[in-house]
Amino acid sequence: MSVTSRRTFLKAGGAVATAACAGVNPLAAKPLHVPIGLELYSVRSLMPKDFDGTLAQVRSAGYTVVEAAGFYLRTAQDFRKSMDKAGLHCISAHYTLALLRTQLDPLIEYANALGMEYMICSSSGGQHRDPDAKGAPTLDDWHWIAGEFNRIGEKVKAAGLTFGVHNHVPEFAVYDGVTVYDELLRLTDPKFVVFQMDAGWVSAAGRDPVEYLKKSPERFPLMHVKDVARGEDGKFHSAVLGRGKMDYAPIMRAATGLKQYFIEQEEFEMDPMEELRIEAEYMRKLNV
Repeated sequence: MSVTSRRTFLKAGGAVATAACAGVNPLAAKPLHVPIGLELYSVRSLMPKDFDGTLAQVRSAGYTVVEAAGFYLRTAQDFRKSMDKAGLHCISAHYTLALLRTQLDPLIEYANALGMEYMICSSSGGQHRDPDAKGAPTLDDWHWIAGEFNRIGEKVKAAGLTFGVHNHVPEFAVYDGVTVYDELLRLTDPKFVVFQMDAGWVSAAGRDPVEYLKKSPERFPLMHVKDVARGEDGKFHSAVLGRGKMDYAPIMRAATGLKQYFIEQEEFEMDPMEELRIEAEYMRKLNV
């Protein structure tokens, strides 16, 4: 999804809380032994209409672990009750940097009440050191953002949770030969900040997910799994896993520090639940 649309969606949700194998030689391969996770942004159009029913369908489609993107006016206790009823475990959630900077204490309280393990910054939200600044962040702004990540991460860790950073394409902007994502990795303290690689957007930005994973696999315990394909507008869009440009076998082989991944589908070509079942089966059959 676009950074702007995710920012708008998460701002509303967060405020309330204040299919085929990948062509690997089967003799040398092994299944990926990680529970199949889903980023619930994928079912954002369904959950407001039938919250519990949608969660039940997610579980029936083959998912056992989920990541939240908004909490739909529910208390942590009610949200967790619905998760338990569906047989799902919500271990993570997305928040904009603006929310994390201004509402961190109640967000941490909610996360702990829900029994989560991770709090993830979904995007910088176009944040600037100077609150009156406009436009895309400068490299100095990104350096300031890295400092904010360290500050937030230290507080999140003290509360018994882990703080992470999710990427889109803007994190791969280059300033005078310096890539923003490289700076974020360099300037954030591994004790306080982990990274949730969105492999689809890394690839859409023209970079190789494997390159980053091989260099520092321990920084990437979480991943968003999505396929991408270039549309008629020349831009990359979500595609059904196995039908776009991504090959997840080498990516998963390189992700030796991986603890959990979440499939995220932002645009659907068919019935959402049918597509999510196909994607769960793709990951179930993936040999690494």
